[in-house]
Amino acid sequence: MTAIKAVVFDQGETLINETRFWASVAAYAGVPEFTLYGVLGGLIERRESHRSVFNIMQIESVDPGIIGYQIEQRDLYPDVIRTLTRLKHDGYIIATAGNQSANVSGEMESLELPSVLNATSAGWGLSKPDPAFFHRIASELDLEPQQILYIGDRLDNDYFPAEAIGMHAVFIRRGPWGYLHSTWSEMANVKYQITDLGQIPQIIKQIEESNQDG
Repeated sequence: MTAIKAVVFDQGETLINETRFWASVAAYAGVPEFTLYGVLGGLIERRESHRSVFNIMQIESVDPGIIGYQIEQRDLYPDVIRTLTRLKHDGYIIATAGNQSANVSGEMESLELPSVLNATSAGWGLSKPDPAFFHRIASELDLEPQQILYIGDRLDNDYFPAEAIGMHAVFIRRGPWGYLHSTWSEMANVKYQITDLGQIPQIIKQIEESNQDG
């Protein structure tokens, strides 16, 4: 079986804690943060697009540029730097790719993460869960899908579509999507799940051992 060569991460709520962004949206729209978070959680639970929050609350749909929000080091989850640094040290190619606006690519690069690729849906003109998005990742890294491990906080956008094209996939239970998706019945079909990125090396070990057994 083919060994894992690259570890690719979703961006929002996998690497980036988006609390500050949503707080900025609430402030810009003049609505209480708690109300916005509650409506957002309800949409996730109902399996609807989070962007419906703007219509439901009758507030302006905004992107990060409108409200002046930029991703900073303080927005990274505490386990990001140490985990990505370790994985790079262990010889893995590191990349990030998510459903984000085009500016996020540059903002991710400014964080000086050890990633060779920081791709966004807006930049590619492709969005998850489209299989083409995941095939594009493999193409950009010049690897076969089975040589890639993809980590994300959503079952519908990350875990299952990555797995469907042949990538190894890991679900991380954190952020609003992660916690709510962990209650879905589809979790019965999830082979690898974590609560901290620091668990990834152990997951890779399990996958490699499984490959050898197979």
